[in-house]
Formats: sequence, C-alpha cells, structure tokens
Amino acid sequence: MSIGDGSSTAFQTARGEDYPALRQFTIFLENRVGQLTEVVKRFEGTGIRICAISIADATECAFVRFLLSDADRGREILERSGLGIIETDLVGVELPSGNQPLLSICSALLQAELNITQAYSLIVRPNGKPAVAIMVENPESAINTLREKGFTIITEGDLSDDPTREN
Repeated sequence: MSIGDGSSTAFQTARGEDYPALRQFTIFLENRVGQLTEVVKRFEGTGIRICAISIADATECAFVRFLLSDADRGREILERSGLGIIETDLVGVELPSGNQPLLSICSALLQAELNITQAYSLIVRPNGKPAVAIMVENPESAINTLREKGFTIITEGDLSDDPTREN
C-alpha cells in the first residue's frame, strides 16, 4: 500500500474556476515562419481552446501572450513542450453596453488610480458578450473596483467549455 491510497482528498489547484483573475501565459518564440503554428498545434485534440491572443514582435523573437480555456492543463502542455513561460494574472471584464464601453472601464480604473499596462480582446464571448483582458498593477484592487462600479468580471470558469459547469 502506498501513501495516499484510499485518500478522499481531491487533488486540485489552489485556484478554482471561479478565481477572479485570468491567467495569461507569455512565451518567447524565434521570429521564424511556423513557430506559432507549432505552439497552437500542441493544443490540438486536448479540448483546450485559445481564448485570447496577443503577439508583440521584436527583431529576433516574438512575445506571444494568451489565455486558455483550461489554464492548469494548458500550463502542463506548455511546460512539457520545453518552452519558457511566464504566468501573469489579468483581469477579465465584460464590455458594458453603450457607445464607449472601454472608456467606462478606463475611467473606473483611473478613479482608483490603477494603470492599465496591457489589454486585448477575448476571442470567445463569455456570456455571449464582448470582453477584454487587462493587465493592471494590482489585479485584486482592479477587480474590487470594477465590481463596485457594476462591471461583470470574467473568471477562469467563464472560459471553460465544460458543459457541466453552471454559469
């Protein structure tokens, strides 16, 4: 009998699907034809979708940032591939209705003196509405500020394709 046999402890990460921050993975790729395709292929057949992507090109490399529908499993795939990855917390927020939805998000964060350092739109539409992922200096404070102002925060669970998950 090995240690842990018959244990009823569930093996889960400390972050659940409803953790308010989204995990962004940044990888560094050589600036060569086909490098992005090789990374995207790693998710083929896994059921993991790329939910948002941003590419910043430099002279000899590219910085590829993305959000995945299953961050824990996605990290495992990236680590097994031998790619250097950086994991960062982002805030996902649904765009409100109106003519200038991004302005209302920026204004709310400005009032709290929170600076946005990165932003990009989500490819998927959680809850059927457009959303953005933003990097801020203090994600927890940004989430609290946006919730207090009535914005809908996108969680990791909102990116999941799991049909058993309740919205």
